[in-house]
Amino acid sequence: MNASHAGSLESDNDRFPRDRRWAVGWIAVLILTGMVMILSGMGRRFWCECGSWVPWSWDIWTAHNSQHLIDPYFFSHVLHGVLFYAALRWVPRLSPAGRFLIAMGLEAGWEVLENSPLIIERYREATMAVGYTGDSIANSVTDVAACMLGYWFSSKFSWRWSVALFVVSEIVMLIMIRDNLTLNVLMLVSPIPAIQEWQSG
Repeated sequence: MNASHAGSLESDNDRFPRDRRWAVGWIAVLILTGMVMILSGMGRRFWCECGSWVPWSWDIWTAHNSQHLIDPYFFSHVLHGVLFYAALRWVPRLSPAGRFLIAMGLEAGWEVLENSPLIIERYREATMAVGYTGDSIANSVTDVAACMLGYWFSSKFSWRWSVALFVVSEIVMLIMIRDNLTLNVLMLVSPIPAIQEWQSG
């Protein structure tokens, strides 16, 4: 490990062999294509029903939330990648390409599950997402890209930077929208009425 990687979680073994990068790329495309086909088969819209092609929507209390490319929850999906990288580092005899594709597969799988009637209804009942109707397909694709961005960040920088990214993102989201990855998971698994009331503000 050279000086540029000192203190990083990445090592020479984390790099994809050049002759396999094309295969990793094609498998990644297949994962995304499979997710899009499943979501389409579930009746998900490709884009926001409003018809506006503005790529972002920052107001989580409108029907635009999770319907454009980027919204505040984009940053939660970046943190998914940070967590996946940290967890998969501990899986023995797993190649860098295997870890990368498993992380992408997990995120794509979550996007499908998140847009199932069961999870949509759970969000509406137990979290602040009272009017949540699911993600657009375009938003789901961006969420997977956000996850892989977080994964890449953790592979390139010191674990301290990954921790800092996680903490700062959670605090900023808490201040800006009264929600973040930690609260989202907590409220989805074991909702706390007092937190739900505070989030609804």
